[in-house]
Amino acid sequence: MAGPGCGEPGPREPIDWVTPALHDCRVFNQCRLAIHSPRRVAAILLLALVALTGCSVPGLWHYEAEGSGTGAGGTGAFDAAAYVDGIWADKVLPTVSEKAVDAAVLLPALVADKDAAVEQYGVKSAATGGSPSFLVKGSGPVTGVDTENPNGPITVKIGDTELQVVTGPVIIGTALRDAVGFINFSDFVNQIDYQNVGTQLNNKVKTEVVPAVKDQDLTGKTLTFEGAFTLLSPTSIQVVPTKLTVS
Repeated sequence: MAGPGCGEPGPREPIDWVTPALHDCRVFNQCRLAIHSPRRVAAILLLALVALTGCSVPGLWHYEAEGSGTGAGGTGAFDAAAYVDGIWADKVLPTVSEKAVDAAVLLPALVADKDAAVEQYGVKSAATGGSPSFLVKGSGPVTGVDTENPNGPITVKIGDTELQVVTGPVIIGTALRDAVGFINFSDFVNQIDYQNVGTQLNNKVKTEVVPAVKDQDLTGKTLTFEGAFTLLSPTSIQVVPTKLTVS
């Protein structure tokens, strides 16, 4: 049951601080007035609209729904697959071929002085938390094929060390996107579009590069490769290939 002075909200009045019950009721009623203020309701509806449709509020933030970006200077919904199709043959493959460092040079350099090797050969990307990426090429005897691992790694001996070339069906990471050096986050409207480019590059590897060696018996054969990797450990390197040949 309402206490003394309690009832429906009315016009704001000076609060009687001497009568506690009356004070509590009037504070409660004023809070109800604030909540039901038309301006407050309008603000709440605006925030809901932003979250549902994806738009900008000047001076506050810019929100993009997935697929609403206009990456690489385009307009309309961003199509990562089409973007990758447009750069694969003309930019990605030539860049890897021209800039890849011989694995016989790069791997020993990483072991001897990682920081110096990163400075000389690596591409640093904020998107990978500071882990550098590299373009690499090489050739060596196949010493193992792990068909149980979803990454499908082929182990290749390079001098006194080894690396792995991943063939899927699972290829993760953004090594190829980051290592080529010309695909920058600033070219895209949002993180989702940028991430999707990395995923589509990996898909391109699976459909256009891996079939050259998939299901072959590589025992005792030599694998020649070009590709990219993100450095996690100098002694555990997994290359995402852009070119594979077996001899």
